[in-house]
Amino acid sequence: MPTDDLPETFHVTTDEQLRAVSNLTRHRIMAVLRFEPATITQIAERVGLAKGSSSYHVRLLERAGLIKVVRTRKVRGVTERYYAMAARSLVLPDPGEGGPNMLMRHAVADLEESRADGLRQVRMAHLRLTDEQFAELGARLQALADEYRELSDPALPDASLVFALFHPAKRDQVEGSAE
Repeated sequence: MPTDDLPETFHVTTDEQLRAVSNLTRHRIMAVLRFEPATITQIAERVGLAKGSSSYHVRLLERAGLIKVVRTRKVRGVTERYYAMAARSLVLPDPGEGGPNMLMRHAVADLEESRADGLRQVRMAHLRLTDEQFAELGARLQALADEYRELSDPALPDASLVFALFHPAKRDQVEGSAE
């Protein structure tokens, strides 16, 4: 089932939605559903869960409105449901100053579990940029991510792209906050 009819964005606004997306297992389930619908059994296999656990997490995501049933079919008298994301992308609320950024925490957890056989690229660069350069770089990174998202093929292996462009806290702010 193509996902062409999905809304572009879903804004996470309620506590229930925020709790649903903050769980690493549910984050991984949503990653499975990002490009194509899947059944509870397919989700369980892809994420490495028991079917019962997969079903529990899918129900929470569905109740929060983050995923939805997009197709059903009868298989040996049982109705099989195919789930998909409710939108192409999620927009999370800003965690606020000093708040944990759950996307980055999930990305680090996924990176730590990824294969270390050369199929990953991890880099960090410290830059000094004008406000205009900072904004331009942010826009270029977003455009690049969007371009490759359009090229994504569900038949190919998953790949995750994470980027963070930010101004780090000044040293005296970090040291002063520990007192």
